[in-house]
Amino acid sequence: MNPLIDRRWLARALAAAGAAVLAGCDQIAESPQAAKVLQTAEGVNRRVQRLLQHRTALAPEFTAADISPVFKPNGETEPQNPDYLALLANDFADYRLKIDGLVEHPLSLSLDQLRAAPSRTQITRHDCVEGWSCIGQWKGARLGPILQRAGLKPAARYLVFHCFDEWDGPPGVGTPYYESIDLVDAFHPQTILAYELNGQTVPMANGAPLRLRVERQLGYKHAKYIRRIEAVDSLASIGGGRGGYWPDRGYDWYAGI
Repeated sequence: MNPLIDRRWLARALAAAGAAVLAGCDQIAESPQAAKVLQTAEGVNRRVQRLLQHRTALAPEFTAADISPVFKPNGETEPQNPDYLALLANDFADYRLKIDGLVEHPLSLSLDQLRAAPSRTQITRHDCVEGWSCIGQWKGARLGPILQRAGLKPAARYLVFHCFDEWDGPPGVGTPYYESIDLVDAFHPQTILAYELNGQTVPMANGAPLRLRVERQLGYKHAKYIRRIEAVDSLASIGGGRGGYWPDRGYDWYAGI
């Protein structure tokens, strides 16, 4: 598709979406037409970014002098899920990351195995949808080589991250956080499963023992407290069908920056 045509569509869609936002969030939620416009703008935004940027184009990286004094946590900071608390009590010695779904070789990886996997260290900026940013140094296992080890089946199109933190209910019965990305972002060189922040083990508030860093997207896409990665062919059966806890509540599924 012609990038110029895509940009024109994006401008029209965003203008319509902006008018809807000015009309009020409640009206957006009650208007199927407004919701459709927002989804169209999101889809066009994704296509434009993919057309104008190479799929391996890097998000900006910074120097150690740029690291924020405190890396502000986003979302949940103290999961109360009983399984998580049991792992925390044992310093995550029994933690296993499960990778399953549409894979040839399902995996169950300990933190030691993840630390032994091909890794990447990067100093990047975390941009929150709430308007704040922080810069931190992350180290983690590169997701691409782990997926190659698992062997994605041809039908796989997305990865769903199932997490320990729960929302909308008491511990053990709330909605576990979930998020998803496509394979372009999954194999991006800066997409890692982070186990260190600023040279130390990732703190609980920032997602211990393992969190996703998908540096070309906004903060809510960076799933914390990961317990399982599922390869799927469609997002229709995931949560409300939009592929993530916040996308199911009106946020963009593709949060590219």
